[in-house]
This record gives sequence, structure tokens and C-alpha cells, in this order.
Amino acid sequence: MSSISWSELFPTKFSAVIFVSYMALFINQGLIVTASQDSDSSYGYNTVTVVLMTEIVKLMVSICLYCKNHSVSSLLTEVRNSRVLRLYFVPAFLYCLYNNLAFVNLSAFDPTTYYLLLQFRVVVTGIVFQLLFKKILSAKQWLSLVLLTIGCMIKQYDISSPATAGSITKAEVPNPQSWNFNISINAVLILVQIVCSCCAGVYNEYLLKGDAASVNIYVQNVFMYVDSIVCNLGVLLAQGSFVAAFSRESLSSVLAPKVLVIVLNNAAIGIVTSFFLKTLNSILKTFASALELFFTAILCWLLFGIPIFVNTVVAISIVSYAVVLYSQNPVVNQPKASREETEALVEPESV
Repeated sequence: MSSISWSELFPTKFSAVIFVSYMALFINQGLIVTASQDSDSSYGYNTVTVVLMTEIVKLMVSICLYCKNHSVSSLLTEVRNSRVLRLYFVPAFLYCLYNNLAFVNLSAFDPTTYYLLLQFRVVVTGIVFQLLFKKILSAKQWLSLVLLTIGCMIKQYDISSPATAGSITKAEVPNPQSWNFNISINAVLILVQIVCSCCAGVYNEYLLKGDAASVNIYVQNVFMYVDSIVCNLGVLLAQGSFVAAFSRESLSSVLAPKVLVIVLNNAAIGIVTSFFLKTLNSILKTFASALELFFTAILCWLLFGIPIFVNTVVAISIVSYAVVLYSQNPVVNQPKASREETEALVEPESV
């Protein structure tokens, strides 16, 4: 372990805290979203409205954090930077699709399978990272990414009981043709979510460290969340449910305690993700996402007695080796010097 470049992986103690917080919040997300479903895996609330409320909460938090050390007038002056506001419409739209598809896909797959399928974004992120930042990953970095993907695939194959592998069997479905069609649609939706995640994450990092690097990180978040609110309002209009989404009955269902927990957890994810991309990078973000799968399996075993099969142990071993291999030669993509040296990064207590 002495060969691990800890200083490059985590430049500050704050970045290490961000890494752990990021994983914890995402692990919690899959569990609480699944817990909020009805018995038929549907939702008793408008999921787009939940995503919209999440963006509003994130916007309010970002404004409050900025105004802690700055005046409201300075915020208004910063927000007049319409060029950066327009640039953030790209990741905002992609994150809008990603967040709404998360509810759709979690209703089709259990949390473990859902996180497993999302791990295929590892290689996609590596390719996008190379194209956007013009940095060629080394052979060791690519090997670690491939091993990580293999480990995630092995996790899904139940070596101990092949006959029960997977969460769906044809015997459970009366119409095989309908089942195949649903699987195809769900696979496409997962693929779309993966592409949105990869492109949004890397492009957001590009803005945080490139064109918008001189802008205060909280102002960048304001741009992102304002654009996200506009995108989600557009989704409601496209669905034809704009008025119904704000009816008393709809708002009552969204204000239920279990749904509010989802809103607050997702809001925290958004805030932490911005710090993650500012202090670390998209490649390390994919490893954090992969580790979520295995921590979820371990926590389910400890808390609910769900057994861990041989494939889980093998997968964890492969992923652990991939993480160590990557940590010996991590991707380093330092941001440009910002106008205020990103005061948020030297004041972690403000997060």
C-alpha cells in the first residue's frame, strides 16, 4: 500500500471527506427510493416534481452558502454572466434526464442490479474524459477500469446458486414476448442514463476546471440548478402534467416524510458532487460509484441478513485490486486558478 499516491488521490483532507460522503449518499439513495415505492413498484407521487423540488433545495442551499461570505448584490452581479449560464444548460439537461430516469429504472430493477448496470459507465467515462480533456489514459489506468467492469459483471452472476441468478425469471412472467420487450426498453433506458451520467459528469468537470473556473463554485451551482429547474419544468410541460403536478393532492404526496428524505438526500448528492468534481475528477468518481455496489451488499448482509455469495467475494476482490492499481497512477486534472482560489475548498465547515 506504500506505493499508493495518496496525495494525488486526495489532495486535501476535505477531498477525502467528499469522497466518502459521495459514496454514502448514493448508497442511501437507492435504498430510500426503493423504500418509497408501492407494492407494485410504482410511485404514489410525481417523480418529476420530486426532482424539481430537489433542484430548488440545491439552489437555495447554494445561495445561502454564497451569501455567507458575500453580499446579495455581488451574487446578482455574478449571475449576469449569461454566457456561463448558457453553458450550464448542457449538463443541466443531461442531469435532468439522469435524475428522472433513476426513478424509472429503480422501479424496474432492485438497487443492487441497478447500481451494477450503471457501472458500465466506467469505460464510457474513460473515453469521454480522453476526448474532452485530451489526456490519454495509461495502460495501467485502462487495465484498472476494465478489471472494475469485470468485477461488477461477476457480482451479478450467482456462482453459489446459478439457477436463481438474476432478479427476474421467465416463470414469473406470463407473457415471454412482453417480458423480452420490457427488458429491451429497460436496457435502453439504463444505457441512456449511463450516457447522460458520463457526459454530464465530464462536461461539468470541464466547466468547473475550464471556462467557468474563475467563477465562484457556489455561483456555478446557482447556474446549474437554475438551468435544471427550467429543464424539469420543461419535462412537466412535455408530459402534459404541469398543472396536475402542483395540485394540492400532488403536493401532499410529495411532502410525505419518506419523499422529503429523498429530496434532501438527492440535494446533498448534488452539492457534494460539485465539490467532488472540483477537488477530484470524473475517473475517481466512477470508482466511488462502483464501490457503492459492494458497500450496499455488505450493509444489506449486516442489517438485513441478506447472504453474500461466492461471486460477491470474488467481485469485491477484483474491484479492490482495480482500485489499488488505479490509485498507484491516478488521473490528475487540476483546475485553473480561480479568482478567489475557490474559498469553499478552504472552508469545509461551510458545506
